[in-house]
Amino acid sequence: MRKQGKLIKWNAAKAFGFIQLTDQKKQIFVHKKAFCNRTRTPQLNDIITFSMATGSDGRLCAKDATFLGEKVSHARGNGGGVFSMYLALLFYVVISLACLAGLYPRALLFTFLGASILTFFVYALDKSKARRGAWRISESTLHFLALLGGWPGAACAQQILRHKSQKRTFRKVFWGTVVINIASLMWLYSSSGSHHLSWLLSV
Repeated sequence: MRKQGKLIKWNAAKAFGFIQLTDQKKQIFVHKKAFCNRTRTPQLNDIITFSMATGSDGRLCAKDATFLGEKVSHARGNGGGVFSMYLALLFYVVISLACLAGLYPRALLFTFLGASILTFFVYALDKSKARRGAWRISESTLHFLALLGGWPGAACAQQILRHKSQKRTFRKVFWGTVVINIASLMWLYSSSGSHHLSWLLSV
């Protein structure tokens, strides 16, 4: 549900401020990156409409913010996230067919599924901790789980739970784990990695 409020504080140097909701005294943090229209500089007393989100520090903040009268644009920043979910689905389809054809051991498919389920629940736990203000799960742990084969679960969690889906530095490392996983599978099927694949198939 979209919220509406008045911009009561704005730090031009650091590009953030606070919106006071129209129907209550609560103040919501907003960063300039949250605005769909970044060409316009926010001014005090601007009326802002926005959606609620939870920041990396666990506090409520605004996202998809627009100035009164402007239309919301959801295209910015979401394309890469949706693509990662489609890629995860395609990955499972391809690896499932490869396992059925005997090109990869079925245990490898089950390993990816198990790692993805575990990673999804760890993301959910981290978001729950963020909402409660509890001690957070480190980003290195989330990336490690993705690197171990849980990246499809991480991709789904980022979009379904709306967690860790906006932070660019985090997303860059996440995509690095995706590339490493896919490259590793391709290497197993190459001439240099074929003996390792033969050993896995024989197990």
